[in-house]
Amino acid sequence: MASTHDSILSRMQKHYDEKIQLHGCTATGVGWNSIESQQMRFDQLLKVVDWTLPFSINDFGCGYGALAEYLQRHGFSFRYCGFDVSSEMIGQARKLYENTEGVSFSGSESELTAADYTVASGIFNLKSDTPIPDWESYILRTLETLDVLSQKGFAFNILTRHSDRELMRPDLYYADPSFFFDYCKTKFSRSVALLHDYPLYEFTILVRKN
Repeated sequence: MASTHDSILSRMQKHYDEKIQLHGCTATGVGWNSIESQQMRFDQLLKVVDWTLPFSINDFGCGYGALAEYLQRHGFSFRYCGFDVSSEMIGQARKLYENTEGVSFSGSESELTAADYTVASGIFNLKSDTPIPDWESYILRTLETLDVLSQKGFAFNILTRHSDRELMRPDLYYADPSFFFDYCKTKFSRSVALLHDYPLYEFTILVRKN
């Protein structure tokens, strides 16, 4: 299992290193079609956060750190740590935020510590030619990591199987929303929300800890 997991991460690192080298620090550089869709995903994921209090947050699969800018723009009090397997992404993020207090980045998962919240945007979509059972094992293993890293809650998104059939691609993973809702409800918390009412071919799961 470990070798399969490591192989997936190695492939992702290569893909996203190439993406940001080609497109730079843009939504396209992290695999999104537009900045609008990137921001919409942040809107959904951050519904897990209690904005009335200062908070800490881990951005698991942070890319060049666009979420940190989003948080700054909204004027909230936060401490942010971004993690990504792509060394190119982490390098660009550190340049962008080198003088920003309360914002840090790491390229090593082992360096991460628990925060109030953890969010993961888009890290479960691009399976390439990984067999679906292996990809789903990778997702479930990563969800356990998100849980450990989160004291108050975590959130993630995945492409939905309720997408237009003619637009679905073989290199992408389309998940059953009901499965992941049930899994998180059983495994992590009784307080779980499934968001599937925004205009993207995906869903967001919010897990709040009691």
